[in-house]
Amino acid sequence: MSKSRSSRIPLLSAIAMTLLMATACGGGGGIDVGSGGTGISGSVIKGPAASATVIAYAVSAGQPGAQIGSATTDANGDFSMTMASYTGPVMLQAGAGTYRDEATGALMTMAAGDVMTAVLPSAATGAAAGGVQVTPVTSMAQTRAQQMTGGMTDANIAAANAAMGNYFSVSDILHVHPMNPLVPGSGAGAGPDARNYGMTLAAMSQYAKSLNMANASAMVTSMMSDASDGMMDGRKGSSPISMTMGGMMGNSPMSPRAGTSGLATAMTNFAASPANASGLTATDVAPLVQKMAGSSGQI
Repeated sequence: MSKSRSSRIPLLSAIAMTLLMATACGGGGGIDVGSGGTGISGSVIKGPAASATVIAYAVSAGQPGAQIGSATTDANGDFSMTMASYTGPVMLQAGAGTYRDEATGALMTMAAGDVMTAVLPSAATGAAAGGVQVTPVTSMAQTRAQQMTGGMTDANIAAANAAMGNYFSVSDILHVHPMNPLVPGSGAGAGPDARNYGMTLAAMSQYAKSLNMANASAMVTSMMSDASDGMMDGRKGSSPISMTMGGMMGNSPMSPRAGTSGLATAMTNFAASPANASGLTATDVAPLVQKMAGSSGQI
């Protein structure tokens, strides 16, 4: 079965997610861009990813272009960079960071070849954007935008980010800082968006654990591939996705329900597990669980 290549995502009448918003949102402080520079700060979250390399790329003809900046995350996963004069969309790519896996509690380093990404609408010279999140969900949105007709245009970027947020019930995947469910009581102080965001990332970790994957970063890579054509069904276009299991396990085909009922079950299981220190229960996440369980997979 092949997927529909139509995005079926309503384009926003105005691009609300710009690089000028959310400087007060969690993760990363403000930036002094000086004269003629462009600044970005934020957080890399797969669990906070320490010592991750974050590279900023210009977008040319809808595809990743020249490298225009780089930074390294601190122990909290936060980064900041000042880029040379540039106006246009920006793609961020993060790799090699060390994070605390939500489901297992183990310290893991993102495997070679596994990265997380985010794509932002046009940056303007002299602008500064704070609180930008780079997560598995922004990564899924970035791959979706890149595969849409025209690639990573401002309109496609905004549409893909909004659609991925709607899928996981997060109002702004670029600027809402995910709740960390490994922090005791974190659910009490988090808003609904941050709760849904944090529990979505934990569900991906829990799903990787249920498959005995050696590194949860491989699950993120698989989810990025699955989201790229706008349908969560374990396929990229007409091709089945092969998941990297690690060690002696080799590879395994991705379940057609991985991004729907698979994540729903994983979220319920994580909520009930000792690893969940947030204070949230299966009842608290039930609306999102039911939404994913009943989804057709259409983003």
